[in-house]
Amino acid sequence: MQRIYKERDRLLRRAARLCGLAGSAAALLAMLVPGGLTVSTLARCLPLLLLLVAGQYLLGRSGRMRWVALILVSGIAVILLVGWSSQRATGLNLVEQAVIGGIAAGALSCVALVLVVSASRLLVLVTAFSATVASVLAATRASDDATVPLLLTVCVWLAIALVAWWLSESVPRVMQRIAFIGRAHLAERHASELDAQRRQDARLLHDTVLATLTLLAHSGVGVSPAALRQQAGDDARLLRQLRLGGLPAPRRSGVYTLEPATESTLGSTLESVKQRFGRMGLAVDWHGSGQVLLPSEVLDSFLLALGECLENVRRHAGVDRADVTITDDDTTVRAMVTDAGVGFNLSGVSAERLGFAESVVARLRDVGGNARLFSSPGSGTTVVLEVPK
Repeated sequence: MQRIYKERDRLLRRAARLCGLAGSAAALLAMLVPGGLTVSTLARCLPLLLLLVAGQYLLGRSGRMRWVALILVSGIAVILLVGWSSQRATGLNLVEQAVIGGIAAGALSCVALVLVVSASRLLVLVTAFSATVASVLAATRASDDATVPLLLTVCVWLAIALVAWWLSESVPRVMQRIAFIGRAHLAERHASELDAQRRQDARLLHDTVLATLTLLAHSGVGVSPAALRQQAGDDARLLRQLRLGGLPAPRRSGVYTLEPATESTLGSTLESVKQRFGRMGLAVDWHGSGQVLLPSEVLDSFLLALGECLENVRRHAGVDRADVTITDDDTTVRAMVTDAGVGFNLSGVSAERLGFAESVVARLRDVGGNARLFSSPGSGTTVVLEVPK
């Protein structure tokens, strides 16, 4: 909150400096009109105007009351000097009225911008306004010459004060709103990160422990005891690493490790997938590309999704063989997993079954890939996996 008020005060000070310097420049131009002021009056006014400009500049830097006092004293002195130096019986000429109006309305009204931020400064604002009006009346001797400068002074001071009040009230509200939006963004980001972590944890659990428990629930049908023991041992090591605070990263399908790799070839890891499912009783025939280079995180997601597809074949297709065809082009690597099993009706799959949606589709989308599923009862199932190179 303190920073918000500092930014507001800085804005008001800069606005006061610009407003004051503009008024002083207008008064100087009026003073320099030939024949408007006497030479002696102009010579005495210019040093006072220089002090006025210096006070306005310093007010824009610090906003201290001493600079407010300097501006008022020097500006009122110029007004009185111009008014009392007039020797014309007919009153003030247009140039003298313009100088008085420019100083009173333009150069002095800038202090209103820094005097609306607190109750104590509001008292100073009222005093400064009263002193300015009194100086205008004294300089014009309350004659008909006072009409234009006085009206201009009152209108400009009121307008500047209203703008200053609006800024002083609006800036904190805007900054508070920005801060609220920032906090909401951080909260949403935190929630998204938590959701992403939850989804990753669900995939990890689905690919390891739940798969092993499913085998145990079916008494390891179709899987040799040695393969079952090895898979359970891998799960136990992974859980032990998690309990010790490790952050697992997949190394190849069905296997997680805490040692990340930066780059791997697809051909060097497909064989491990084939051997793993061969131990579980599913023969996998590989076709297509032999060696394809992929970034580590893309390769991990690709092989884990491929392993999940083969696991679904092993569990649900009712066959002991599947075909995997690997193809690639300039931008994409594709894997087509096909089986001649029982198939299923895609519209009949419950939305609560998240295995394929999370472990295959969502995993590939996280790395810019995609998955498509084709199946019908009695006609087998085909899954097409795509990842960018």
